[in-house]
Amino acid sequence: MLKMLKKSSRPVPLVAFTLASVLPVAFLALGAAQGGFWLWFGFLYMAAFTVLLDQLLPFGTADAPEGQDVLSSDNVLVGVGAAALVILPIATWAIAGDSSSLSLGERLLMFLGTGLWLGQVAHPAAHELIHRTNKPMFHLGQAVYSAMLIGHHASAHRLVHHRHVATDLDPNSAREGESFYAFVRRASVDSFKAGLKAENDLRARSSSGIRDLHPYVLYIGGALVALILALSIGGFTGLIVWLLLAAHAQVQVYLSDYVQHYGLRRVTREDGKAEPVALHHSWNTPHWLTSAMMLNAPRHSDHHANPSRPYPLLRLDTPEVTPQLPWPLPVACTMALFPKYWKRQMRPELERWRSLHGGADHAEVTPA
Repeated sequence: MLKMLKKSSRPVPLVAFTLASVLPVAFLALGAAQGGFWLWFGFLYMAAFTVLLDQLLPFGTADAPEGQDVLSSDNVLVGVGAAALVILPIATWAIAGDSSSLSLGERLLMFLGTGLWLGQVAHPAAHELIHRTNKPMFHLGQAVYSAMLIGHHASAHRLVHHRHVATDLDPNSAREGESFYAFVRRASVDSFKAGLKAENDLRARSSSGIRDLHPYVLYIGGALVALILALSIGGFTGLIVWLLLAAHAQVQVYLSDYVQHYGLRRVTREDGKAEPVALHHSWNTPHWLTSAMMLNAPRHSDHHANPSRPYPLLRLDTPEVTPQLPWPLPVACTMALFPKYWKRQMRPELERWRSLHGGADHAEVTPA
């Protein structure tokens, strides 16, 4: 079925990426000012609408042709990144501000919708931005992660995760049998330390010397600026709201890492080194609308194989070549919140994949 859909479909046009990622934050911004149905639109778009359309209208998404001009796609990334830096203070004001006219229920919708958008749209955009060689775009990605109080992800992801993915040296690769809650406790601490060590090692190895300000100073400084802004917007309540919004977004960052590498391991060669990173070391999802909303983040295998490839050009090979989950990525992330259910659903997926490839090396741990 996936093959048929892929052959009969067309590449996702840039306008689809734009609308899918920008519409919900526009609804939320309008809801902050006017409340009512705008907030319901924003929340339901993120929580149900895209997933339902993925199931009701299972359009395939063909690969975009190599060499296609994607320069304008950077404008989408910049727009989403800028929107993230704007919606955080707007949401904090709408939820905690004294002059906000929203009811308690509307404030809850604002919180949930904003947190979902930050984790599922702003995070993929920031992820793309930190892979850009263009300095302003790269720094925008750092700023978005810093505002979400997880600035170190900009270093840990590029310098640790991409190098050591699917091995025990990568804090953000989940082992089979490891619950999400055990994973996030480990990854949140170890990725901070691993990213710091990688940045320090990079400076130590530089023959010319790196005189730029240490990124971790920027991450911590950016987080402090964000929290001071939250205090100025809503006092102590504003600070708590910003912290909770950041935590909501961070959980989704770790959920996506957890799901997209769960149980997939690189084989250790005779020389003691891991095999090269390949397409079969990441889970992918082929669903069209959630992929557009998440800027093709579910095409994760090709991103690891080609980290600098712009998101509209990411490829999705057949299920025999790249591991593919039967659920949209947001659904899989929700399932991962229920460890016993998640493990029960993933066991046959892992077994099917290993049966195709002769049983890949893996390490199962006791569920936590």
